[in-house]
Order: sequence, then C-alpha cells, then structure tokens
Amino acid sequence: MEAKSPVRKRKDKPADKSADAPRRRRVELVMNEARNAGLVGGPKDAIIRGRVSKSLVKAAKKRAGVTSDTELLEIALSSFALEDDFGERFLKRKGTIDPDLDLEL
Repeated sequence: MEAKSPVRKRKDKPADKSADAPRRRRVELVMNEARNAGLVGGPKDAIIRGRVSKSLVKAAKKRAGVTSDTELLEIALSSFALEDDFGERFLKRKGTIDPDLDLEL
C-alpha cells in the first residue's frame, strides 16, 4: 500500500474588490453621461424581450455590479449609445494629412 503524500488544499483568496473599482467607476460614468444626455432617468416606456443564456446574464451582471435585468439592460444600451467612435473616425482620416507637411519640431 502506497503512502499518500499530504495534499494541501488551496484556499482561494477572496476576490480583490479594489480590482472591481475601476469597472464600477466606468459604469457610474456611463450612467451619469446617459442621464445627462436624457437617455435614462425618464419614463420607462419601451419593452425589450429576448432570450439569452443564463450564464451570459449572470456574467454580465457580475461584471457590471448589478442585480436587476433592467439595470443591466440600461447599462448595456447606454454604453452602446454613448460609445466613442474615435477609432472609426481616426481610420477614415488615413492619408488626409499633406505628405509635404513638415512635422519635425
């Protein structure tokens, strides 16, 4: 009979709450911008229905730091509505600077 070596059980560290702080702050900023733009905070007069996996909803709620489906939808839609299109605009400008322009300082 073989002697079993003692197995140490790894104690998982609790999630680092400080790592979630920037994400929570970003959600706050998005929702404040959406409020300022009049996108949220008024009457809730639209209904959205759809089927998605429970695991997707659970992961998104965890990442956003919310528990209600309505909050999750507001955050997701606000993020999309307020999304910065810098990259797209930047790429459209490719080749628009005069190649003869002296950019040296």
